[in-house]
Amino acid sequence: MKNMRLAVLCAFFGGVVSVSPQIPAKAPFTFDAMMKLVRIDDPQLSPDGKLVAFTAQTIDVAGDKKITQIYVVPVEGGGPQQLTKEGSSNTRPRWTPDSKRILFISDRSNGQQVWSMTPNGSDQKSVTNVPTGADGVTISPDGKLILFVSDVYPGCEPANASSGVEYDPACNKTNLDQEAASKMNARVYTALLYRHWTQYEGKRRTHLLVQRSDGSGKIWDLTPGDPNTPPFSLGGPEQYAFSPDSVDVTYVAITDSDPSTSTNSDLFTVHATGGEAKRITTNPGADQGPLYSPDGKYLAYRTQIRGGYESDQWRLAVLELATGKMNTLTDSLDRWVENYTWSPDSKNIFFTTDDHGTSPLLMMPVAGGAIRTIAQGPTTVGGMQFTPDEKIMIYTEQSGSRPIEINKAMSKGGSGVPLTHLNDAVFDQYQLTPFETISVDGADGAKVESFVVKPPGFNASVKYPALFLIHGGPESEWGEVWTYRWNAQVFAAAGYVVIMPNPHGSVGYGQSFTDAVNGDWGGRPYDDIMATVDYAGNLPYIDKDRMVAAGGSYGGYMIDWVLGHTDRFKALVSHAGVYDLESEAGTTEELWFPKWEFQGFPWENRELYEKWSPSSFAKNFKTPTLVTHGELDYRVPAGQGEELFTALQELKIPSKLVQFPDEGHWILKPQNSQFWYTTVIDWLNEYTKKTPADVKPAQSPN
Repeated sequence: MKNMRLAVLCAFFGGVVSVSPQIPAKAPFTFDAMMKLVRIDDPQLSPDGKLVAFTAQTIDVAGDKKITQIYVVPVEGGGPQQLTKEGSSNTRPRWTPDSKRILFISDRSNGQQVWSMTPNGSDQKSVTNVPTGADGVTISPDGKLILFVSDVYPGCEPANASSGVEYDPACNKTNLDQEAASKMNARVYTALLYRHWTQYEGKRRTHLLVQRSDGSGKIWDLTPGDPNTPPFSLGGPEQYAFSPDSVDVTYVAITDSDPSTSTNSDLFTVHATGGEAKRITTNPGADQGPLYSPDGKYLAYRTQIRGGYESDQWRLAVLELATGKMNTLTDSLDRWVENYTWSPDSKNIFFTTDDHGTSPLLMMPVAGGAIRTIAQGPTTVGGMQFTPDEKIMIYTEQSGSRPIEINKAMSKGGSGVPLTHLNDAVFDQYQLTPFETISVDGADGAKVESFVVKPPGFNASVKYPALFLIHGGPESEWGEVWTYRWNAQVFAAAGYVVIMPNPHGSVGYGQSFTDAVNGDWGGRPYDDIMATVDYAGNLPYIDKDRMVAAGGSYGGYMIDWVLGHTDRFKALVSHAGVYDLESEAGTTEELWFPKWEFQGFPWENRELYEKWSPSSFAKNFKTPTLVTHGELDYRVPAGQGEELFTALQELKIPSKLVQFPDEGHWILKPQNSQFWYTTVIDWLNEYTKKTPADVKPAQSPN
């Protein structure tokens, strides 16, 4: 396994350190082993540069719970200290400017509220008491104000309010009580987007609220009205920020009349205590992630040029606040910008990109110029933060064989040093195998790369079954990242050589490679995958007669497409897959997606929908298929899986349907996840294992 004590991230201006994998004889890494891991997230360096606060989530499978607590670890080294113990969800630690207190979100009483404590965990007390709850707390640089989000009732605000208004706790509480008591639950809509991800739109909207950090005084709603502001997000950079002088707040908002077909988000600025908001970007694509320079002269953010396309290239832009001049710094870099941070002197920006499944750390001057590679290696880094003297950088690191840990690098040189070791005991017991890379000639002569994960105790003289995992998106990727969904290590521990191709449509290989999937869902990507299958089938350690495939979302679509176009696989698994493109377009929620991918809606371009719909080829289905789906999935509604299962059953093809009434697009709850992994592996084993002794996946040690 990769040795975290030789972290691949070098010092700020050093070279690249190579890491030699060392794989001792240990137990296979099963699902049970994965559930023992502590999930580290959200590191926050104290302003004085002495401590890092972070969250650590543990999994209680028997209780079907995920428990998140807050820890601190000294930058100089030492054991982490757990600060919170009450409640099951303590998240988002944020330091006061003087480093004397930590604000955080806790569910310990009255729903989720903002709480405060000292750096040693003492004097924990509530800061907010908002009936509609609080999340996403941020502290102003002068320490006087806190900003947070809450799902409020716009009906409690003055009619047609367009600027900051006073939040009305009594009105919001009355509305909450009335909804809870009502026996009538009909929903009435007159516009789209009436449901999103896993929830239907109700009477409440997400707004940004601000109040004094000591909890006194009135609460002000900075984003009144009907839109959810900030908008829904599955991750990425922060969507709001205080200016360094604490006078203004910049936030992301979508103001287009039809949010179901628009990806156009813009940045707005409003006075921190309310007032008229000012739009500061007018780009037709998405703008997000406002980040002020420490000196207050600039605002950095990510931007997409093409509106209506959620997978356009993410570029790094800088707005000079005094002049309003905008400069896109990374136009010459054909890669997506992911994380970014300012140097303390405001002269440079450090950022990461997607590149061939890894995330090199780059730097460039705010005025533009040459981009310098600071570190590059077979891992993914993020969360970069500098101590005030710029001598130490804190960052996270992960790979396909190691979950997130918090590390530090020194400007004077040397390798990165891990600050957290919460999972060392697990890795002392179990074997994880490093990702390897293969490359084949795919569609249009492009080089198509795949990650390969071999089983524990791999023996090159043995022929193994191969499992091809197809990623979602389609504009996404497999990379050197740790995941608890579709974890390649767990599948490898069950005895499979796991192969994860990045076909046309994947990010990290240039925007034209990503765009090539538009209107070509079953074309180039399918050719790339089958070229990879051909290559893998000729490897001496793979049994070409025992190959299987599985995928989710677009990966599920590709499994459905494979069903109608080849019988090369012994068994298939389709999770949350798109089966019928026309019905998908009529029931999914983010309509910009089918509108862009298939050049209009079905009544505008039915020929393209029929051409690439797996349902058009149902008569060719032959392969045994497991279908899994969450009933709360509104991105790919559950009817897609049900239609596929109906076709399989009517065609008398061995098939099984597994539905999760309490899950959405992802299977997240511990016991559901355990059942999903067990069911998937059992299904694949049924068609690939040669003897009864091989059927059971490797078990965890007692």
